[in-house]
Amino acid sequence: METFNFVLKILPLVVVIVAIGVGGSLLSTWLKIKNGYPLQNSWGMALHPKKDEETVERIKLLTSENAQLRAELGSVKDRMETIERIITDQPHRLSREIDALAADKGGHA
Repeated sequence: METFNFVLKILPLVVVIVAIGVGGSLLSTWLKIKNGYPLQNSWGMALHPKKDEETVERIKLLTSENAQLRAELGSVKDRMETIERIITDQPHRLSREIDALAADKGGHA
């Protein structure tokens, strides 16, 4: 009888611990899927999707497009820096530089 009472007292605690463990595992898997991390099987081995020719070709195309977009973004950043420098320079400094260039051009012509 004492054993039965002990089990009845401990059972809710065991149920709560198991529920927390299962809930944590589900949350972890959901977060991995949501954020694109690879899933693992029960032995800790990564689950890799099968690679077919279409997938490999698509990865190649996306990789080249990514490199192209990165290069274009670098060019846009350089242009933006130049525009920011021109805008933030003091107006009289910019006009002096333009006048100096005009004077040099007029003096050498």
